Amino acid sequence: MPEYGRAVQKMVDHAITIEDRTERQRCANTIIAVMGNMFPQLRDVAEFKHKLWDHLAVMADFKLDIDYPYELVDPTTLHPTPERLGYPKGAIRYRHYGRCIEEMIKKACSMPEGEERDELLRLIAAQMKKEYVLWNKESVEDAKIIEDIREYSNGQICLSEEKLNLGIYRAPQQQFKQNGKNQKKKNKKKF
Repeated sequence: MPEYGRAVQKMVDHAITIEDRTERQRCANTIIAVMGNMFPQLRDVAEFKHKLWDHLAVMADFKLDIDYPYELVDPTTLHPTPERLGYPKGAIRYRHYGRCIEEMIKKACSMPEGEERDELLRLIAAQMKKEYVLWNKESVEDAKIIEDIREYSNGQICLSEEKLNLGIYRAPQQQFKQNGKNQKKKNKKKF
């Protein structure tokens, strides 16, 4: 464990090689005292000694055969492997829109007609336009976005360009910073 340093690790390695059990126990108690002195501010913390004994066992790779005053942490639960996340299966119709847009359009289809649904559809269309422009690096007509929404919703959502009014969106331009070496020096007179 890096917080205790190389010297403590060498002491632990030496304690593993000691053959006499009582001498090994005494060495382990000394190592715990040294480890406790390294962090005096934590002595008042509950279960501080228990944590030190656990750290000693981990540093010894659970090979130190001594009488531990506390029950040790199980080595198998020390570094548990996380459960595998289920990745959504199925093809995305248009990759540049992504799965979230598909899910939002499905949600909009299930909503009742009204102002809230119209606002959601306007926001979805605006996001689709941004994603299309970022993917294709060229402008897109609102009619294309409306057609894609109609296709995603299997004809359940029919929008008009007048109702939607997405405006113009251009892909952000990447700005390059030039250092002073390549620029012409202005306002300097040559003699």
